[in-house]
Amino acid sequence: MNLHVRPSGLIQTNAYLLTNPERGEAVLIDAPGEVWAKVQPILEAEKCELKELWITHGHWDHTQGAAEVVRETGARVIAHADDKMLIETPEVMNRFMEDKLKLEPVSVDQWVEQSEKLEALGAQVEVRHVPGHCPGNVLFYFSETGAAFVGDALFKASIGRTDLPGGDFEQLERAIREQIYTLPLKTIVYPGHGPVTTVKEERTNNSHVRP
Repeated sequence: MNLHVRPSGLIQTNAYLLTNPERGEAVLIDAPGEVWAKVQPILEAEKCELKELWITHGHWDHTQGAAEVVRETGARVIAHADDKMLIETPEVMNRFMEDKLKLEPVSVDQWVEQSEKLEALGAQVEVRHVPGHCPGNVLFYFSETGAAFVGDALFKASIGRTDLPGGDFEQLERAIREQIYTLPLKTIVYPGHGPVTTVKEERTNNSHVRP
């Protein structure tokens, strides 16, 4: 399985394209604005079809490019139901951005829940619910490769904002401890913004949430 990191959109949100050329399949985790122009050449070069789009949470910077991706590929969309309003009626976010965003609704094909198991690219993937930054924030954990894609719950030496609508610091703190810090220490954490980190590094050095 190959991993391609493509920061995109107005605030350079990380999009993660996972490809398996042997199977000819791919999965995209999050779809910031204008991401399709960055992932299309990779799909063509590796002769992969985008099968699914996984949304870590419904904030606009992770979903602005979703409608275009789905139109171009027919990919199934997976997300958590607590962010249904943000994903399917994104105009609610436009109100907070003075209508500056061009947001299109996206229909979700599968609503996932805590501890649900997915199969993708020949791998088993565990879903963990990590609310607090956004009600429906989830992480996708690949146990075989030791990788967790966590959205905006946790960053290198930082955590997601909790001052936005639906944010709750105590909820996020609890979720990080229970859902991220309980992963194996060597797990590589792929956040929605910025560089990668590890569970061990954040448990040791993150001053915002202690184990």
